[in-house]
Amino acid sequence: MAHSDFLYPDNPRRREEVNRLHQQLLDCLSDSFNATNKLIQVLNMHLGCKLASIEMKRDGTIKENCDIVIQAVMQIQKELQKVDEALKDKLEPTLYRKLQDIQERETEKIAIVQKVISVILGEATSAASAVAVKLVGSNITTGIINKLVTVLAQIGASLLGSIGVAVLGLGIDMIFRAILGAVEKTQLQAAIKSYEKHLVEFKSASEKYHHAITEVTNTVKHQMK
Repeated sequence: MAHSDFLYPDNPRRREEVNRLHQQLLDCLSDSFNATNKLIQVLNMHLGCKLASIEMKRDGTIKENCDIVIQAVMQIQKELQKVDEALKDKLEPTLYRKLQDIQERETEKIAIVQKVISVILGEATSAASAVAVKLVGSNITTGIINKLVTVLAQIGASLLGSIGVAVLGLGIDMIFRAILGAVEKTQLQAAIKSYEKHLVEFKSASEKYHHAITEVTNTVKHQMK
């Protein structure tokens, strides 16, 4: 039993809870890296982008790794903004508005983009048009990606941000010591509640992000058949 357990008898239970929460955090963070790299691959292959893939910084902090994903996503958004601006410039206003209309059928949107995608990219493929429709001006970019960025920024700015990624794989006691070193012991219970709140939001945002990217890649595969 750790010395602190005599002063704080709930610590053993909290250790178990902290371990569970941190493993969830690491899983969500890893999923965010993987989904972002899948999206980067799709954009590079079908929209002619030249984005670099990202890797987790195993010797870095949670904040540093959150920032890596945030920076990559911001670069993705810049590339999608360029495509959006090109579509707006090349399409008739009525056709461009149809792309923004959530009631419009996706097949119709792809057909609209197909009219001008060769001018924008130098070649015309149904896969490129599908990617553009899925990502430009859609809920994926305006909602899901923005939500992920917001949650990652909140986690990075919280107490979680100061914990090293490598600590997460070193066992319950090491994680607990790292947290005890980052906060006053009297703040520990409040800190764990804060972790729970952030993780609930992160898990939700990460799952939606991963699902959205999977939807994009599945659409591309369907168009290339």
